This record gives sequence, structure tokens and C-alpha cells, in this order.
Amino acid sequence: MADPKKLRADANALVVELLQRLGGEGVQELEVRRGPLRVRVSKDGARAGAHALEPIAAAGAAGSEASARTDYATVNAPLTGLFYRSPSPQAPAFIQVGSQVDQGDVIGLIEAMKLFNEIRSTASGKVRRIIVENGQLVRAHQPIIELE
Repeated sequence: MADPKKLRADANALVVELLQRLGGEGVQELEVRRGPLRVRVSKDGARAGAHALEPIAAAGAAGSEASARTDYATVNAPLTGLFYRSPSPQAPAFIQVGSQVDQGDVIGLIEAMKLFNEIRSTASGKVRRIIVENGQLVRAHQPIIELE
């Protein structure tokens, strides 16, 4: 597991670098992923939460109706920690895009304070999108998956 102090220092350095680049004319938003780190900075901090979590590729897609729709149900993280899609690195993921989930099904694990907590779906439906990557830090109430 990565050293939290090093990750924090790397994240701080990345933020400083991105803020300097954001000062450039015509630049509104930047996002960088380096290993387990994902940092996004924006000049218009008032963006809607759903849009702030969309991947960069989706933001650049030709405005299809599917990407414009924002009323999909989401399953949100109940606590802050590291999200894992499977019980171990060798095991298959609990869910995939296209999987059918029922309310109460396990969709992943969140590691918090060295304890692994099962994350259960709060809604039923077909998995449209997995918003959080394996091993990524999630905050409480942050969307994890989107359901149709």
C-alpha cells in the first residue's frame, strides 16, 4: 500500500502545478491522473456535482442524449475510504457495466481504518456506468455507480 504522506505530498505538488497551468488564458479546467492520484481544478468551482464526476472522455463526447441525461439513479459511498471492485486482486469484480443489481447486492468494498466494509446497492437496476476506479479514494456520499 502507498505511503499516505507521500501521496499527500504528490497531490499537493500536482495541485500547485495545475493551478499554475489554470492561470493560462482560455483554460477553464484541468484534470490529471498519475498512478493512484486524480486531481481536478476548475476556474468555475460552481459546477454541478454530477458533472464534476464525469470522466474527461465523456465530457468531450459529441453531446449524445445518453451523456446529457442526468436523472440516472446512483449508488453512493456510505463512508470515506478506498474503493475496491473485488474482494481480492485475483477475484472477479462484484459488478461490471451491464450487470443487473438488486437492492442489497454487494457492489464493492471500501477500506476505512484498515477495515473492509461491504458496499451494498441502495437501488435496483442495470449498471450503466462505474464512476469510481478500483483503488480510488471516495468520499462519503460520492456516487460510485450509475444505474438505468
